[in-house]
Amino acid sequence: MIAGDRSSAGKTTVTLALLAFLASQKHRVQSFKVGPDYIDPMFHTAITGRSCRNLDPILTSETYIQLCFSKHCQGVEYALVEGVMGLFDGIPLNKADDTRFKETIVKTPSKEKSSLDYGSTAHVARLLNIPVVLVIDCSHLSGSVAAIIHGYSSFNPHLNLVGVILNRVGSDRHLYLLQQSLDILNVSIVGILRRQDSLTIPDRHLGLIPTNELSHLKSLFQQLAHLAQTAFNWQYLLPLLSSSHLDSLTPPLLQPIIPSSSIKIAVASDHAFNFYYQDNLDILRTLGAQLISWSPLEDENLPKGIHGLYFGGGFPEMFAQELSQNHRGRKAVKAAIINGIPTYAECGGLMYLCQKIVDFQSQEWPMVGILPTTAIMGRNLALGYRQATALHDSPLLTTGQTILGHEFHRSQLTSISKNPLFSVRSWYYNSSFLKEGWRIYQLHASYIHLHFGERSDLPRKFLRHCLDFFRSNKLY
Repeated sequence: MIAGDRSSAGKTTVTLALLAFLASQKHRVQSFKVGPDYIDPMFHTAITGRSCRNLDPILTSETYIQLCFSKHCQGVEYALVEGVMGLFDGIPLNKADDTRFKETIVKTPSKEKSSLDYGSTAHVARLLNIPVVLVIDCSHLSGSVAAIIHGYSSFNPHLNLVGVILNRVGSDRHLYLLQQSLDILNVSIVGILRRQDSLTIPDRHLGLIPTNELSHLKSLFQQLAHLAQTAFNWQYLLPLLSSSHLDSLTPPLLQPIIPSSSIKIAVASDHAFNFYYQDNLDILRTLGAQLISWSPLEDENLPKGIHGLYFGGGFPEMFAQELSQNHRGRKAVKAAIINGIPTYAECGGLMYLCQKIVDFQSQEWPMVGILPTTAIMGRNLALGYRQATALHDSPLLTTGQTILGHEFHRSQLTSISKNPLFSVRSWYYNSSFLKEGWRIYQLHASYIHLHFGERSDLPRKFLRHCLDFFRSNKLY
């Protein structure tokens, strides 16, 4: 586990450098990312050639992430997990959470009833029983680094913190002061990264720019691999990364809705729409769906013979002009939804189905227009886990069902539905309930991202609606 003392300590750079070096040596390596992140896993996947998996006990469960980790570590030489935020940054959870909601997709932890770091990097490391290497941003530290590392290593005796990586070291003298400070501690320095002004990964309002928008990926990964070769103590790290000692657990089998992949789902996949949990796509396939990629940016028609639509999140605001200019594509989507095709849209997908998107330059761009509202980009960030109770039936939910999801966006809608899909509030503290989401025709549209890992009933219901559409002989 690569952890950080705080956000922006350098976890992602360190993780990508480690993966890039291992991949350059032709090793089979499986990566994971703690939390509900979409973009960092894209970089992992681009380097290793294997789909990165999200480990989020809040959106799934403790048992699920143990099974997921075990399953995807089989047949590889090395496994690496990138943490989230600071090592112990999670959410408070106690016994009251057992009964706070009528239904929840999160299982209350068995041994940590009063934990303040549920869902954190430390929590996941303990669940998986894997060693932790802590990345420290040393740019404004010298002697104080020892106090910080002592605190992190002693805070929880159940955590196996085995080493530190000193990041953003400014000079030889700076390094000398850091090393002298750490001499009093029984902790190994397993990596030293100097300030890397020439090594940058561009970002924007929701994090890193996705891999499919970057033209210099190959040279970036080569830089990272070279950095890792010279910056890390590989003799110490390789045994920690080895997957040979990990337990093998058998996940439960999912029975398909139908025996063959006759249900065809068009999945929006391009620069504008690329926020998908790989587990969600895998579960849909396991349940009997055939997933067909198509591009709302470029394709003027929907794929032939489909029975459902799936719009993930992404950056439609960055490609609003191109989306708007694809008139035939927008009309095809609108006609299909009006004709009753089951459709699941979350966040960026929701925005695409609105009347318009108003971008950061206040320019208006017409969209599909199935939802009578406009998505306006702004500075305020909506972020966090959400408890959502269905107010109406949808292709995924039944009235009264409660789910947990995650929100992460900088847009707001100009109006809410007269018959909103959800009653929503923050999951882990008592906030007020808000109305959110749209349910019209056979459309489920919301800002809330869902993970199907512990809720196969949601994609099952969606595919049953798609199967009904298939049997009605309404094809596209």
